[in-house]
Amino acid sequence: MDIIYLDYHSTTPVDPRVADQMLYYMTTAFGNASSIDHTYGDEAEEAVSQAAKYIAKLIRASPKEVIFTSGATESINLAIQGSIAFDATTKTTPRIAVLPVEHKAVLDTCYALSKKKLAEVINLQIDSKGRLDLDNVEKVCASGLSLLSVMAANNEIGNIYPIQEVGKIAQKYKIPFLCDASQAVGKIPINFEEWGITYLAISAHKLYGPKGSGALVVRKGYQLNPILFGGGHQKGLRSGTLNVPGIVGLGEACRLRLLEMEEDEKVIAELRDKLQSLLLSKIPGLIINSDVSSRLSGNLHISIPDVPNSVIIARVRNKLAISTGSACSSGVETPSHVLQAMGLPIEVIEGALRIGIGKFTNCFEIEQAAEILSSVVHLTRPVMFFQS
Repeated sequence: MDIIYLDYHSTTPVDPRVADQMLYYMTTAFGNASSIDHTYGDEAEEAVSQAAKYIAKLIRASPKEVIFTSGATESINLAIQGSIAFDATTKTTPRIAVLPVEHKAVLDTCYALSKKKLAEVINLQIDSKGRLDLDNVEKVCASGLSLLSVMAANNEIGNIYPIQEVGKIAQKYKIPFLCDASQAVGKIPINFEEWGITYLAISAHKLYGPKGSGALVVRKGYQLNPILFGGGHQKGLRSGTLNVPGIVGLGEACRLRLLEMEEDEKVIAELRDKLQSLLLSKIPGLIINSDVSSRLSGNLHISIPDVPNSVIIARVRNKLAISTGSACSSGVETPSHVLQAMGLPIEVIEGALRIGIGKFTNCFEIEQAAEILSSVVHLTRPVMFFQS
């Protein structure tokens, strides 16, 4: 297809080297990692063990702290639901503090618990650029919490959050700290061991690995109640036959990111900056919605206030793969909760577009994307003006 792919925050193409590794464990070494009576099982188990080492090395954790899941959504659910317990003796309701711009996997899980009166949810404060107020984090933590949830990087606006500082606050008040790092792992350095993170969620398909594979990293000494039962796999935390090819894919993707992340992200940032400059020069009134001083290299979140994003998407969908926001709510057309939480005007929210650049994007595609978007805006604006 000739469509230019710029939706890397939604998902990334699988690195061919990752796919090659996975194919071997689909067709040749296809054993069950829990089958201990023959060498097929031994080889599968060894592959799982090696993948845990690769993941741990990338995020600076222990391989023993890695629990394999179907992706970040399951990891987040396990961390939140598995760590929260209503104390019937004291009738104490657990309190969870979250960023209001968290992924829906975090917010919907917390609000589901709140609806059942199993937890109280507190929103942390952010500004119009989506930046976190650390003084507010300190104040909320000082009031007493059962769990603190702050993502490492936002999946829409690309903001990178000060996880190291948040971790220090969480440690100071002895509060378990959940970090959704699905957009950050493999793009920015993460130090699980030193940054005071208790639970870290990872998704393979955000770092050139396969869909349906992820991990929850659980700090040693912390216990979770399982949400899946049947066989007691992975220390009883997550039952079910291990997805060996998917786990191998996640591990290999992490191995490659450790080797190539620094150089790749420099190139990606240069491409992002080039596209941003081109669009700003070609589209009058264009707005950048993010903390431009601290965002993911591949993120460009823009708004064209006088042109609805649905109109743009309808006109570029056969040429350019970009999005109006997160892919976390399948088929649901609603205003971005991230932009709403930032308090942006409705015309900015309705004109918002998320562009995600990755390691397989090239300079020609960037130039073409700028031309396609600017041409569509120029063609659309007179029509919109005439209709109004």
